[in-house]
Amino acid sequence: MTISREDSARIYSTLDKSGVFSGGSQNDFHDAGENQLAILTHFGLTASSMVLDIGCGCLRGGRWLIPYLNSDCYFGVEPNVEMLEIGKKIVIDSKILQDKKPKFNTNSDFEFDVFGTTFDYFIARSIWTHASKKQIEKMLDQFVRHSSPSARFLTSYMRPRIPFLDGYKGESWVGKSHESDQPGIARHSLRWIEKACLNRGLKVSSIDEPKLNYGAQIWLLIERTQEDTDL
Repeated sequence: MTISREDSARIYSTLDKSGVFSGGSQNDFHDAGENQLAILTHFGLTASSMVLDIGCGCLRGGRWLIPYLNSDCYFGVEPNVEMLEIGKKIVIDSKILQDKKPKFNTNSDFEFDVFGTTFDYFIARSIWTHASKKQIEKMLDQFVRHSSPSARFLTSYMRPRIPFLDGYKGESWVGKSHESDQPGIARHSLRWIEKACLNRGLKVSSIDEPKLNYGAQIWLLIERTQEDTDL
């Protein structure tokens, strides 16, 4: 399936007129969405992979992933019910939804057991850039519990402005959400993320290749350590 920039511009304009925040500019809508599929396929995604899209929003990334994946392989979590429902009506063709049978849940607590399955890939674009450390740790715990042994977690983050600090220390979400219209960014140090992963038998790699990143955010690849995989 080919997704053109003209089609992206048309959908973005419709969302904008409907008052739906799509996650950025018109270019972001196309390029950041395409980047989610690109980063996943770079790290081995196939059509039969089971994918959890954390904070899937209005399906900016889902409109690329859902057509690519086999039926019953895409799962999205998005607490902003209105944003998700408008996305399903405007962003994704109804025939694709009917054929691919994506599953959605609107819990705001990062509970991934709601789908009753395990996943091969987790993706969280522009989620850790708003999440608290407590919320990030919850996502890591859920990844450990609800993923296949060789699963991969791809998430984007932004470094603290002062390198030796661990970044945001608050306990609540920062930025626009189903509960707030106020923008904001949460930054976290790679050092802190590495420690949080290590405590759960996970390893993290920073993906610093320009061709794989989009915008100011940097992708991270999180996997089980070899020792944990061998158990």
